[in-house]
Amino acid sequence: MTTFNDLSRPWIAGLGIYEPGRPIEEVARQLGFHDAGEIIKLASNENALGPSPKAAAAIRKASRRMHQYPDGDAFNLRQALGRKLNIPPETIITGAGSNELIEFIGHVFLDHTTNIVMADRAFVVYRLMAALFQAGTISVPMVRFTHDLVAMRRAITPETRVVFIANPNNPTGTMVGQGELDDFMEGLPEHVIAVFDEAYIELLSPEDQPDCIKYVREGRKAIVLRTFSKTYGLAGLRIGYAIAPEDCIKLMHRVRQPFNTSAIAQIAALAALEDEEFVSKTRAMIREGVNYFESAFLDMHLEFVPSSANFILVRVGQGKQVFEAMQKSGVIVRPMDPYGLSDYIRITIGTRKDNRRCAMALKRALEITAT
Repeated sequence: MTTFNDLSRPWIAGLGIYEPGRPIEEVARQLGFHDAGEIIKLASNENALGPSPKAAAAIRKASRRMHQYPDGDAFNLRQALGRKLNIPPETIITGAGSNELIEFIGHVFLDHTTNIVMADRAFVVYRLMAALFQAGTISVPMVRFTHDLVAMRRAITPETRVVFIANPNNPTGTMVGQGELDDFMEGLPEHVIAVFDEAYIELLSPEDQPDCIKYVREGRKAIVLRTFSKTYGLAGLRIGYAIAPEDCIKLMHRVRQPFNTSAIAQIAALAALEDEEFVSKTRAMIREGVNYFESAFLDMHLEFVPSSANFILVRVGQGKQVFEAMQKSGVIVRPMDPYGLSDYIRITIGTRKDNRRCAMALKRALEITAT
């Protein structure tokens, strides 16, 4: 009997699958928690303050119009982004989070004759997306958990089409500075596109943010990815955007499906852009939380990677076992096995109360796994 596998493209069944942070409800069901509210999730780098209040208010107001299709071109949102970033709206395309935008890049530039270059401990979706389009992946070791841009440039081959640079990087929390980025772009071959994934960039103060949009303004072969998921707290709405020279954006529109971003997502993102007070509160929460965890890890004699994002990577020995023990205490964190870091976990910065509960759960887990 012919199966669906027999009828599918031969490489599809072997594709890897991205494993997201475990949902609170799933953990509650599995571990027998009667109230899901007993569990805290510090696994998916979500904004612990919730969504931007201005975005939430805009959603409530717009809910009566959800019988109408969204603006397929996200005109108002692109205009607002253009004004905020001082770029033409024609150099912007919106997507259902950064992941869909990475998929657009794959559709346009990757096939079985090409490859991508990425750091070995960068966002695993780059590798998964390359495999989807049958492109190869050249994985370049990090140095001190940070992108080695010199080595990444040396790794480029005639078949390379895209180099992915996550800055700050997930899951390590590290970043590279303006000088290193400028040097990398100066030596980039003409047949290669630099993709700067800046999902966490707005968590940094403006003076600490490298300027990669300038490469787009200069007409270089660069694409900048950003999202409303992290800083603005809209992860559940799936809304992000890419910035690139207009001829690149036109190609990406060719592979974009109609109405790929919902009306609610566009409206919420538009309102969130104006919520500077919320952004300031988020940055302050992250600074305080990172400082707290660094101090707690030092007290526990644990190695950690100093972070520029809203999470922190810490070496705990038996990462999966510590993760499972913390879940039993009602605290969800993220094991790092998919990144080859089996002795680490990644902890998202939460509220002051949740951070303290997480640290206590970690201390108990380390005692349990040491016995």
